[in-house]
Amino acid sequence: MSDKKTFYITTPIYYPSDNPHIGHAYTTVAADSMTRYKKMRGFDTYFLTGSDEHGQKIQRRAAEAGKQPKEFVDEIIANFKALWEKMEIDYDHFIRTTDDYHMKTCQELFQKIYDQGDIYKSEYSGWYCTSCETFFTELQVGEEHICPDCGKPVEMMKEESYFFKMSKYADRWLKFIEENPDFIRPESRRNEMINFVKQGLDDLCVSRTTFDWGIPVPFDNKHVIYVWFDALINYYSALKARGDGSLYDKFWPADVHLVGKDIIRFHTIIWPIMLMAADLPLPKCVLGHGWVLINSDKMSKSKGNVVDPFKLCDKYGVDAIRYFLMREMGYGLDCNYNEELLAVRINNDLANDYGNLLSRTTGMINKFQKGIIDAPGAGTEYDQELIDLARAMPDRYAALMDKMEWANALAELWTLVNKANKYIEDAAPWALNKAGEKEKLATVLYNMVEVIRQVTIMVSPIMPGLPTRVWQQLGISDREDLHTWDSLTWGGMPSGIAIDRGEPLFPRIDLDAIDAEEIPSAKSDVKAQVETESIAPIAPECMISDFEKLDLRVVKVMECEKVPKTDKLLKFKLQLGTEERTVLSGIAQFYSPEDLIGKQLILIANLKPAVIRGIESKGMLLSAEKDGKLQLVECPNMPIGSRIV
Repeated sequence: MSDKKTFYITTPIYYPSDNPHIGHAYTTVAADSMTRYKKMRGFDTYFLTGSDEHGQKIQRRAAEAGKQPKEFVDEIIANFKALWEKMEIDYDHFIRTTDDYHMKTCQELFQKIYDQGDIYKSEYSGWYCTSCETFFTELQVGEEHICPDCGKPVEMMKEESYFFKMSKYADRWLKFIEENPDFIRPESRRNEMINFVKQGLDDLCVSRTTFDWGIPVPFDNKHVIYVWFDALINYYSALKARGDGSLYDKFWPADVHLVGKDIIRFHTIIWPIMLMAADLPLPKCVLGHGWVLINSDKMSKSKGNVVDPFKLCDKYGVDAIRYFLMREMGYGLDCNYNEELLAVRINNDLANDYGNLLSRTTGMINKFQKGIIDAPGAGTEYDQELIDLARAMPDRYAALMDKMEWANALAELWTLVNKANKYIEDAAPWALNKAGEKEKLATVLYNMVEVIRQVTIMVSPIMPGLPTRVWQQLGISDREDLHTWDSLTWGGMPSGIAIDRGEPLFPRIDLDAIDAEEIPSAKSDVKAQVETESIAPIAPECMISDFEKLDLRVVKVMECEKVPKTDKLLKFKLQLGTEERTVLSGIAQFYSPEDLIGKQLILIANLKPAVIRGIESKGMLLSAEKDGKLQLVECPNMPIGSRIV
C-alpha cells in the first residue's frame, strides 16, 4: 500500500432509463470537484461513477422501444459519457453493472452470504414500485397504493424469493452508527436513518423471478439478484475485481459515497449491512445531498420540467454551470433552479465580482504601468486588512471543502473577492496615479493581482477551465509553480511580468433576453383578477427612515422541529450566508416541520434576540395573516442572504 494519502469518492451509478438531467450533473460535478480539490492537496485519488443497468424498469422500457435491454441502455449511457466529457468530469473509471467482472463479483458475494446462512428462500408478497425498484409495506403505500418516494402506483407482487437477514444486523448497525457519527451526513439524515432502524428492520427480498434482466443467482438460475443488491456492490467490484487487486488495497474502504437524499436508505442501511455480512470494511462516509428543484418542485419527465444540462453548458459555458450548481446547493439542502436565478448568479458572482476584478486590474496595469506588474513599494492604509484576509483564506476555505460544504466554501472565498473589489474603491489607484504616488499605485495593483491568482487557484476544482484563461491574462501560463495549492503564500506573484489583457471572462447576461420558452416559469400562476374583500386596517403612516432600520434577508431552512411542551412553536435552523441562525416561530399549527426543510423565507435579521422557553431566538420570520391563519412569506428565486429592499 502506498504511503501517500488516498481519497476514494463515488457517485451513485445512474439508472439509464432516461437521458441525464441537471440533478445527475450536480452529483457528478460535486464528486469531480472534491476529487480535484483533494488531488490539488496532494492526495492520490480515485473517482468512480457508472451505470446501474439491470431491473424490471429497464426491461420494460427496452421492450416499449422495441430493443434488447443492453442495446437500449448502450445508447443512453453514451449520452451520460458525452455529458461528463462536456462538463470536464475527470473520473477514473466508469463501471457498468453488465460488466463481466462486476457480475462475477456480485455472484461471489451473494454466494458467500448465502453459505453462512444469511440468505434464505421464502415467498414475497407485497407492494413493489417498478420505477424506484423498491419494495414497500402496506402502511407505506397507503390506501391508494402509491409509492411514497415517486408518487406512482405500486404493484402487488407475489413470488418465490430469496431474503437477506437484515434484521439480524440491526443492533450491530446501531452500534456502528453510534461509534461513527460522521458515517451518515448531514446530521438530519443520520437521525432519520436511526429512527427508521429503531422501528424495526424487515428482512430484504434480494431476488426476483418475474423477469430475467439481471444477474442470475449463482445457485438458482430461476432467480435474478435484486437490482439494489446488485448495484451497491459496484463500489467494491470496481476496485476488487479489476487488475491485480492493488486498487482495492490502496483505496478501500471508500472515503465518500455521494448520493441524493432519495436513495440514502439503500446506501446507509442496506449497503453497510451487506458489508457486515460479507465481513468487509465499511465506507467512511455517506453524504446525502438535496435535490435540484424546479421552482420548488422535484424534476420529473412526466411534469415536463427536466432541465437539459447540454443546452445550459452550450448557452452559458461549463465553468458557469459548474459554479452555479456548487454555489447554490446548501449543505444537505435542496437547490431551487430556474434559468433567471442561474443568470443572476452568473451576473453577480462571476461577471460583476470576479470577472470585473480581473478586467479592472489588467486594465489599470495596461493604462498606468504599460502592461507590466511592478513590485510593491510603499503601502496604503487599506493594504493590511486585505492581506490578512487573503493569508487566512486558504485555511478557512479548506476547512469547509474538507467538510464537503461546497456552497459555504465558495461563499467564504467570495468574501475575499468582494473585499478586493472594495479595496479598489478605497485605495483608488486612479487617484494615486494622478497624484504621482507610483509606489503606492504599484502596491495596490500588485495586491489585486495576487488576490486574483490565489482565488483562481482555490476555485479551480469547481471551475477547471477557468485557470488557463486567467493565467494567460496574468502572463503566468508557463509558471506552473504559481498555479498550485502550495503556492498560496502571500507575495508569491513575481514582479516584472507582462500581462496579456483579454476579453471579459463572463459577459453579463441580459435577463430580458432569456428565451422564456426554455425556462420552467419562475413566476407563480396568478390569475389576473384580484379578489375584492375586506382587509385589516392599514397601520399609521411611517417614514422611509423607519423602514430602513429593518434588515430583511433571504434565508434557507436547514432544520426545523417542534419545541417540546408547546403547541405553537417551531424551532428553525436557518442559513444566512455562512452564518447559521436559530429562530423560533409560532406557526406549528399551520406547518409540519418536515415540509419547511429547504424553503427560502424572509428573516428580520437585525431584531434584538429574545429568549423563549430557554432558547435564544435571533430574528423573526415574516408571515402573512388572514382570519387567524398564518402563512410564511417565501422568496424562492433569490440567493441566500439577499437583502429585501
